[in-house]
Amino acid sequence: MSSELSFVALVANASPLVQLVLATLVMASVISWTMIFDRAKVLKKARRAAEDFERVFWSGGDLSDLYRRQERNKEEATGMASIFHAGFREFAKLKQHADIEPMAIVEGSRRSMHVALSREMDELESHLAFLATVGSTSPYVGLFGTVWGIMNSFIALGSVKQATLSLVAPGIAEALIATAMGLFAAIPAVVAYNRYSNDVERLNNRYQDFLDEFTTLLQRQAHG
Repeated sequence: MSSELSFVALVANASPLVQLVLATLVMASVISWTMIFDRAKVLKKARRAAEDFERVFWSGGDLSDLYRRQERNKEEATGMASIFHAGFREFAKLKQHADIEPMAIVEGSRRSMHVALSREMDELESHLAFLATVGSTSPYVGLFGTVWGIMNSFIALGSVKQATLSLVAPGIAEALIATAMGLFAAIPAVVAYNRYSNDVERLNNRYQDFLDEFTTLLQRQAHG
């Protein structure tokens, strides 16, 4: 490729609007990759924490002892541990009142666990909306830059008597760069969004199953 049609030269000589489109797409891509790595770390940690807590929870130990250990480390409790801590704390608090029905105790604990579950899901789903937005809009933003660049190329043809490829090539090339940049920003964001949405949904199902199983255990203790 000649120096006149090099990538850097095309971007440097592009129209201000096309440069703005390219800068916007580059910024969106950088932010997307930052969020992709962040979500990968958060979801990996959440899966590992769920596995560790399930192993301890179903080991047959006393729930009160487990709660006291969680109470000492409640600042670090996440995922299932946070749901368990919220549910058992409410259960222990309501059980101190002799005038409360067992089912009311269980329902109060269940509501507390649902609140904790909602908080955990909000944390896991953080940034996914941005990835979805980048994935769905970046191609159109790039296409806008492409249309603008090609339009400028054809306008430039109107001021010359003889059209040659060398006259329109730079404008078309800079326009296609905008399309390529739009796809470059969109594809990783779409792939990451689909992957992480599936991971979040699986974790949500896992948390829901634990919540139901733990509610059953609390119901037995309340009636016992």
